[in-house]
Amino acid sequence: MSSDPLRAVVVGTGFGVITHLRALRAAGFTVEALVGRDPEKTSARAADAGVPHGLTSLSQALALPGVDMVAVATPPHTHEAIVLEAIAAGKHVMCEKPFAANAGEARRMHEAAEAAGVVHMLGCEFRYATGQALAARAIREGRIGEPRLATFLLQMPALADPAGEVPAWWTSAGEGGGWLGAYASHVIDQVRVTLGDFDGLSASLSLVSDRDWTAEDSYSVHFRTTTGVDGILQSSAGSWGPPAFCSRISGTRGTVTIQGDDVVLADRSGTTTLDVPDDLKLPAPVPPPGELLHTTYDMLHSMGIDLAPYTRLFEAMAARIHGAAPASDPVPATFADGVACQAVLDAIRKSDAERCWVSLA
Repeated sequence: MSSDPLRAVVVGTGFGVITHLRALRAAGFTVEALVGRDPEKTSARAADAGVPHGLTSLSQALALPGVDMVAVATPPHTHEAIVLEAIAAGKHVMCEKPFAANAGEARRMHEAAEAAGVVHMLGCEFRYATGQALAARAIREGRIGEPRLATFLLQMPALADPAGEVPAWWTSAGEGGGWLGAYASHVIDQVRVTLGDFDGLSASLSLVSDRDWTAEDSYSVHFRTTTGVDGILQSSAGSWGPPAFCSRISGTRGTVTIQGDDVVLADRSGTTTLDVPDDLKLPAPVPPPGELLHTTYDMLHSMGIDLAPYTRLFEAMAARIHGAAPASDPVPATFADGVACQAVLDAIRKSDAERCWVSLA
């Protein structure tokens, strides 16, 4: 397995600079170019970050000598064209979630990556978050018996104030904006990794805050998995008041509750906080430079909690590019997972529009 440094291109000047660029470097990549739409902003952010090239042309970036992979951190409705161009140039690709505007786009990207034989991964970095990874391992080891019931709740006022600024695409359902893709895609992936695939669901999407959006800031989903788990996903970023959070999975022998990096196991013997094995421990969060944070949307990433998990994800990608076997625990998400997650997102939107139960089986 080669140990030569890998060279990357980052597409996207927001989250791409706030997290992707920093995590790539922490994982040992050299970032050769930053690609954006605004020439002045792209050039300035590339210069500030010490990236040699700030470009508005993806093809120019792909033609730079020695580029191995592309990290895509742009709005979801733009992913297909960018990813397919990168694959056609023979580059490995890491793409942000939500993966696409719909499952059809997701399938086309997955099929193209498989046909080209490139390494493809999806930005589900929280598979590496300590609490989530430890809970998944405990359930897989049978610590709660057979999982039966799951609750994933998050309410917070991050977008409750209508004066809080977000990118224009984020307000548009047609461009893949809203809280469903931004947050629920992470939880959908967590459910699939921890409990199995979705069998069916009913859902509603709503706009709680006083905003003029076509996209939602809140969702409620009742789901069942193919493994027989009954569950609820509910979240709002537009709800005033103190944050409310609950990630809890109950089985025939016990219950696990995720509290940040801690996982609490309750069963007939009592309640205990599980020890964290060394391989699941992460460095403390490192906030991004303050000058990168301008909007309310930017501030969602201000604590830097994405950095360490994303670094692990890029490390896993580097190992795959160098020829290593896929990691097994946690397993990094690929475009196949993107297709599966997009099918669930499409089903949620269908259920909301048609007021019905939607089967995914």
